[in-house]
Amino acid sequence: MFHAKKEGRFSAGRFVALLLSVVLVASTGLGLAACGGSTPAPTSGTASSGSGSSGAATEPAAAVELQIFAANSLERALPEVQALYTAENPNVSFADSQFKGSGDLVTELEGGAPADILITASSATMDTAVENGNIDEATRSNMFQNDLIIVKQAGSSVTISSLSDVNGSAISKVAIGDADAVPAGSYANQSLFTIGLYSAESGKGGEYLEGFADKVVIQSSVGNVAKTVATGDAQIGFVYTSDLYRYDDIEQAFVVPADTHKNIVYPGAVVASSAHASEADRFLEFCLTNPDALRIWAQYGFEVAAS
Repeated sequence: MFHAKKEGRFSAGRFVALLLSVVLVASTGLGLAACGGSTPAPTSGTASSGSGSSGAATEPAAAVELQIFAANSLERALPEVQALYTAENPNVSFADSQFKGSGDLVTELEGGAPADILITASSATMDTAVENGNIDEATRSNMFQNDLIIVKQAGSSVTISSLSDVNGSAISKVAIGDADAVPAGSYANQSLFTIGLYSAESGKGGEYLEGFADKVVIQSSVGNVAKTVATGDAQIGFVYTSDLYRYDDIEQAFVVPADTHKNIVYPGAVVASSAHASEADRFLEFCLTNPDALRIWAQYGFEVAAS
């Protein structure tokens, strides 16, 4: 019961009127709350679905699939780095990466084959892709370095003590990559030029010395050179140091002197027509900066190059 604090009690009529007023105010407040009309504004810590709210949920990154064209010698290392990138960036996957001779990859790009990234095994092949207009030159950088070596079948008694030994009487077959498509073949020919076994200093367009030419077995990729030696179909072959980590049944016989051929570098760049250029560029940067990626390259015999 309500009691007056001044001049006695309320009259019965005034009491009923006051009671009705209280009920009316209470019911009105409940109605407004139900309709949301007087609901307090959310505090700063309350999530909001408005697009301008700082508490709005982050939109998931759009799915991206990258297509990479890469030199044959990257066939083992690159997929491991791709898997590492996908683990850290679940929205990014990779199509079936194409591993071929660098010249063949450049030709395919020129023919309209879709790709997002090109990594070649020589500056010259990347230069051609740039001249063809297939590469965003601003994204180009030298990614890796490699060494040219001569390999023999594992356990073979063949001995190579100098470059000139490749034309010794003990050698009947020498596997070399096709210089028009395989940079390793061009590097090999440049070295052979220094000892008079090849006629063109550039490593392309020349001829092998008569007599030695009968020993040469031309292969379509550096991988096929390694396999030809592994099976014994050639006693020796010119490959990269990294190929020792890719193929069984071969071993190093000789390191070709670096001053007999051009520097072996692997340039990488984003393809000009890529629909995912930004993500492709981020992946190239990841390849050269992520500590785990760097360990993978080293595991397969690649040294990250200064751009």
